[in-house]
Amino acid sequence: MTARRCVSLRVSGASAGLRLLCVLLSSLLVLQALAAQVDSSPKLRIQILDGDGAINKVGQRVAREPIVQVEDENSRPVAGAVVTFALPDRGASGVFANGSTTATSLTDQRGQAIARGLRANKVPGKFDIRVNASHQGMRGAATLAQTNILAAAVAGIPLAKLIAILLIGGGAAAGGAIAGTRGGGGPGGGTGNTTGPPPAPTTVSPGAGAVGPPR
Repeated sequence: MTARRCVSLRVSGASAGLRLLCVLLSSLLVLQALAAQVDSSPKLRIQILDGDGAINKVGQRVAREPIVQVEDENSRPVAGAVVTFALPDRGASGVFANGSTTATSLTDQRGQAIARGLRANKVPGKFDIRVNASHQGMRGAATLAQTNILAAAVAGIPLAKLIAILLIGGGAAAGGAIAGTRGGGGPGGGTGNTTGPPPAPTTVSPGAGAVGPPR
């Protein structure tokens, strides 16, 4: 049913149900036209320059700061665009220099913006940073990902000492295994092929004969 047909129905005095259907259809056509205008409006493009895929050690002072470049549809840098960086509110995440999970920056003459002072929180895992940009009615969005990990280290033990401890522990374990093998005693109580210490040699020395009167 076209808009012209709806007009003719209103004029000709059609039923109330048909007129209501006509009104709904006209409203739908208006909404479709508005949506088409929004889709065809110029948009901003956000290029991720740094920070995507970064690995942040939990507890370190500063993590990898996200850097983006905002461009128009002709790939030209847009200066003065408002860029908002947003971190998750829970789980693996962090805070920016302002102590918040969101930070706002303006693009420079190269169209670039930086989220300053990103610090990872104490929760390990992967998280996304949402980036939104706006300038003179144009908008754009992008997402980059980072990961928090726990720093695995043996604190206070020099490397040479750690190696020595491992070697001594390995030698003691090997000695215990050899002693258990020589000690015999299988599951059935047998002695196995064991070799005891050799017998002490016996020495015979001639003694002095005693001479006395015959008996």
